[in-house]
Amino acid sequence: MRLASDEAGHGMAPGFDEEEYRGRLDRVREQMAARNLDLCLVSTPENIFYLTGLDHWGYFVPHVLIVPQDGEMVLVTRQMERVTVANQVRHAAFQGYEDHETAADVVVRLLGDRARAQDREGAAAEAVVDAIDGQSQRLRRIGIEKWSAGLPHGLAESLGAALADVEWLDISGLIDGFRRVKSPREQALVREAAKISDAGMAAAIDAVHDGARERDIAAECHRAILQAGGTFPGFGPFIRSTARLGEEHTSWGDGVCHTGEVVFLELSGCYRRYHAPLGRLVFVGSAPPESVAMAQVCIDAFDAAVAALAPGMLARDIYSAWQDVVDAAGLSHYRRHHCGYLVGIGFPPSWTGGNSVTGLRHDSDLEISTGMSFHMLSWLMSTGRGDYFVSNTVLLGPNGPEVLTRAPSGPTEKP
Repeated sequence: MRLASDEAGHGMAPGFDEEEYRGRLDRVREQMAARNLDLCLVSTPENIFYLTGLDHWGYFVPHVLIVPQDGEMVLVTRQMERVTVANQVRHAAFQGYEDHETAADVVVRLLGDRARAQDREGAAAEAVVDAIDGQSQRLRRIGIEKWSAGLPHGLAESLGAALADVEWLDISGLIDGFRRVKSPREQALVREAAKISDAGMAAAIDAVHDGARERDIAAECHRAILQAGGTFPGFGPFIRSTARLGEEHTSWGDGVCHTGEVVFLELSGCYRRYHAPLGRLVFVGSAPPESVAMAQVCIDAFDAAVAALAPGMLARDIYSAWQDVVDAAGLSHYRRHHCGYLVGIGFPPSWTGGNSVTGLRHDSDLEISTGMSFHMLSWLMSTGRGDYFVSNTVLLGPNGPEVLTRAPSGPTEKP
């Protein structure tokens, strides 16, 4: 059933025009044709958003976007999301499932025998099946995102058992690959996200002092992000003091900052689902001399990695530029798994664009292209010679790499 409201309501206006959405779908269908796929079932929230613009918290339950080779897409969600889809989505028909059934039940009915679909669902199902352009009678090869966090094992099993005659092809990464290169409009949204990130970081740093509670720092950070025009990010801000520095993905707790300690801050503003993360270390009191020295190594290595960003370079070349500075500083024993990763669209629980990380690793053959945006990190912790960390969002624009986040990179000391 087609549910397209013409009213924007009080939410965010669509971030892109029809031409941009049409171009995205055309690129996906070109790849479908090259792989001889009749249709694709898309379940990754970031990819559904990329093709339809659906932006909500409802992704905690499975969504399936049916993308046929021809005709209109069909978006399968819980029935209760009907109004949200009507308000936000202009590029897909809607079909809901009730809470006594699953997304697989609806998808199977739509892709199964046309007559059975009509018997069970009536005119509404007939309209949706028509949107798939009659392909329900000749489906042979279906693409599915096997590595999607939005595809529970039970859902995949149900689809496979009910559509046993179908050949299933893994399309994990197909749409993600298109998302890596941002259009000019997307680049503008990343720039807006960076401004929001800077506001959040400034507020968080300002809240750090001897006796400050981690949760108060988090509150000020959130307040600034929202007031600057941001929405909920993929990750909440990571805010940790000395006792928990090594905990990679935990955030504020009951901790209190004290003189002589360090506070780790990593956060991102989010604007229309686009992210621009950055990270800093803040010293409560004076920074130790060894950390001041390590800060310069961190900043020099970061600058070298940014300077290496150019179209046609490989991700491993960027990592090498970072590592060369670290080695020259007498830290050749120190290795990181990456010095950054691609970033853009993100839904909780991450801003990495899904349930994987496309990193600037020492062994990666990823080719760098204009339009990519990265969370680039220079992380020198537990080296035995002082600790420091700095990260920023960097966009490879038409005129070269641009560091979008602007918080000061040098050691920050708070009394």
